[in-house]
Amino acid sequence: MTWLNDTRDSYDNIATSYADETRDLLDRLPHVRAGVVLFAELVGAIGGGPVADVGCGPGHTTALLRELGADAFGIDLSPAMVEIARREHPGARFEVGSMTDLQVGDGSLAGVLSWWSLIHIPDEAVPGVVGQFHRVLRPGGVLAIGFHVGAEPGPDDDPSTGSDVHYRAPSRVADWLREAGFTVEAQHLLRPDDPIPGAILFARRPGTPTPDHG
Repeated sequence: MTWLNDTRDSYDNIATSYADETRDLLDRLPHVRAGVVLFAELVGAIGGGPVADVGCGPGHTTALLRELGADAFGIDLSPAMVEIARREHPGARFEVGSMTDLQVGDGSLAGVLSWWSLIHIPDEAVPGVVGQFHRVLRPGGVLAIGFHVGAEPGPDDDPSTGSDVHYRAPSRVADWLREAGFTVEAQHLLRPDDPIPGAILFARRPGTPTPDHG
């Protein structure tokens, strides 16, 4: 898939500058940080367990999740990003991988966080990705997706990364989640007066949560 290779290469090329620019991003965006905190609390409420930060970049959000008590690890397409994450957050586990084919066992996770990483996935591939999220979550498991809000169709080139970025209506993302078998529980619209707002959707794989005893 050309778009997958292009995304990986673009982030490899900017890994160091991106890590520096985003190091305090969650402190600068308190409403986004609050979404991470809520996600960690929702995972804790079902007894905890492994959490995947999918598209983790340099690992700053993974590190916050761990500070909040979540058993979080990171997965990213970019080997350069994973190298930085491992160096800056040595207490956490980071793996090179793609959300299009997660190397994670069925029903093995309590939570999946996709924080502004689905934005690089073209429409035709999104159902497969959210299907992967559903597969790896155990019953009752929590999913949180953050993304850019905007008109469709078609991607725009992101000058900061050099990769395609897709802007989507929350209702469109929610429909994809429902079609994959998720129950959508909440939708938070961020900075609605900005030219490019953000949104966070919280969803759950239906079923009775089983506390993690590992």
